[in-house]
Amino acid sequence: MNRILFEESELAADGRATFCGVRAEHVRTILHGEVGQALKTGVVDGPIGTGVIERIDGETVTVRCVHDREALPPWIDLILAPPRPRVMKRLLPQLAAMGVGRLVLVGAAKVEKAFWGAQLLKEEIYHPLLVDGLMQAGTTALPTIQLERGFGRWLEGGRFEEQFAGQSDRIVAHPDPQATNHAPRTTSRPVLAIGPEGGWTDDEVVRLEAHGFRRMSLGPRILRTDTATIALLARLMPSP
Repeated sequence: MNRILFEESELAADGRATFCGVRAEHVRTILHGEVGQALKTGVVDGPIGTGVIERIDGETVTVRCVHDREALPPWIDLILAPPRPRVMKRLLPQLAAMGVGRLVLVGAAKVEKAFWGAQLLKEEIYHPLLVDGLMQAGTTALPTIQLERGFGRWLEGGRFEEQFAGQSDRIVAHPDPQATNHAPRTTSRPVLAIGPEGGWTDDEVVRLEAHGFRRMSLGPRILRTDTATIALLARLMPSP
């Protein structure tokens, strides 16, 4: 937890926030917080800055914050055929930490149908996981999550192009010996499409290529979704 984040509703007009729970425990036991100590703080989907501890009362901490700087913006969007919910639960904080802006979960052919009824898809479940990832990375831009069970209808019905019209850097991950192991970059924000653990079907890859996606491979090994996703994001992440 490299930056303590608050929801806008937690901050009073004077910048004060009183909180308990995991964040307060981190301040008290990991950061060894004391009155007068400065902390890195920020607002979810807002600016970052500094909070000064004004009071520690048992398990409750009060800070007064000044948030006057912009946080790191997202740099990539992700189209993901989701894995099983327990794997997805591990993956969500990492996607937020690594700078994903839009996350579109699509119903590819090999996605388990039971996934769409998972509790994880409820905002009250996934929101705290995303915030945890942001606090780890020290930034605030909350990824948006979009559900598209009808992958083909979404891709070819016009909504995909409407959403990603200005993004020409489109990459589909596919363990294909003919695919490149790098992705030529343009000045647009990239869109990365990652298939289910059984991989995209040939038809799905062809459909993506028809919309300007280029194949990229990490090699001949077939990786689990969470492993492949983090490896691909790390490879594509721009240098400072």
